[in-house]
Amino acid sequence: MDAQELYKDVGPGLEALEESRVRGKELAREFNALQPRDTPGRNRVLRELFGAVGNGVWVEPPLYVAYGAHTTVGDGVYANTGLTLVDDGPIRIGNGVMFAPHVTVATAGHPLHPAARPHGEQFSAPVVIEDDVWVGSHVSIMPGVRIGRGSVIAAGAVVTANVPPMVVAGGVPARVLREITDADRHWTYQAPSTLALPVGSEAPGA
Repeated sequence: MDAQELYKDVGPGLEALEESRVRGKELAREFNALQPRDTPGRNRVLRELFGAVGNGVWVEPPLYVAYGAHTTVGDGVYANTGLTLVDDGPIRIGNGVMFAPHVTVATAGHPLHPAARPHGEQFSAPVVIEDDVWVGSHVSIMPGVRIGRGSVIAAGAVVTANVPPMVVAGGVPARVLREITDADRHWTYQAPSTLALPVGSEAPGA
């Protein structure tokens, strides 16, 4: 797993690994069943579930993990509902990271050719999300990716490559859309623009 080689995670000799995976899912299930007002209970389970967790962390259920123990979470992290952490390999989440609803962070993948995965063989590569990153809703972050400090990942993006610090990235696959500059410190709401019709087409009813 650590060498990014193909492996199987079930079988003789892997009982401890299987137990760790099952225990993570039990803790996630316990977390998801807690009452909304039970903040102490949530904090307790998160500290048992994750490999490390900082202060001021808030996770909205449901939360899904492969292991949980392979994920470390910094201070002041906020995760909205439906976060999925496929942490077969390490996931490191920095300070001040924000996740919108239904984000998937995946460290595991499989070879493309079926002959290379006859028994479900997989690989894992660590994912690093640096400090102050904001991840939009329904984003998928793929194995081995590092997202640089302060960057924003637009909703619906599929991140297959490293993202530099202080940029907005989006699309499928994600690409850098623009830099984040000091001008962005002065925030005002901007209403969405109207999509342009394709050249040569007419508006409905025209």
